[in-house]
Amino acid sequence: MKFKLPKITLQSALFLILLLVGVDQATKLYIKLNYSLSVYGQPAIVDWGFFKLLFIENKGMAWGTKINDIIPFLDEDVAKLLLTLFRLVAIGFLGFWLRSLLKKESSQLLRWALCLIFAGAVGNLIDSLFYGVLFSHSYGQVATLFPEEGYAPFFYGHVVDMLQFPLVSWTWPNWLPLVGGNEYTFFEYVFNVADTCISTGVAILLLFNKKIFG
Repeated sequence: MKFKLPKITLQSALFLILLLVGVDQATKLYIKLNYSLSVYGQPAIVDWGFFKLLFIENKGMAWGTKINDIIPFLDEDVAKLLLTLFRLVAIGFLGFWLRSLLKKESSQLLRWALCLIFAGAVGNLIDSLFYGVLFSHSYGQVATLFPEEGYAPFFYGHVVDMLQFPLVSWTWPNWLPLVGGNEYTFFEYVFNVADTCISTGVAILLLFNKKIFG
């Protein structure tokens, strides 16, 4: 039996995007309002071995990469502002592309992929735009909502990450250059629901690019 994706229309696209953004923000708000930042060496909030629930704040892009890591002469605040502005422009482009696709005959796979990427981008943009103003800091304390002064100005909020799947760990053999003797954990990156949406959407584009774009 051949699996067929449900059709994405304008209404269903809006519902899917709002649902995913809602789930993403709900998980972030729960973590933010119930836990302080996870400190290295201390127990995780939840630790099942292959899965850990943590509370990390990411000031940069994927895997914590910052623009000033790539362009060293940039000030950190300037790099953060540029990243938020880039996210705004990218969301505008994605929204325009998705809207135009929904108005004409187009690949359902492409519609699904763009809905996922758009929802994930919006979810992380909300953190960058508003979280610094809406919350107090989470260092050694649980953040409060609507404080007299937030932990960062508008546009400078940090993205909340909490999910980790450290599937397996090993120690590199000593004879290997650079990494010999070092411990390594496969998939130790900490991410969130928005990141999962973006990664899934990108994976659809990569795996089915010939079917989508011909």
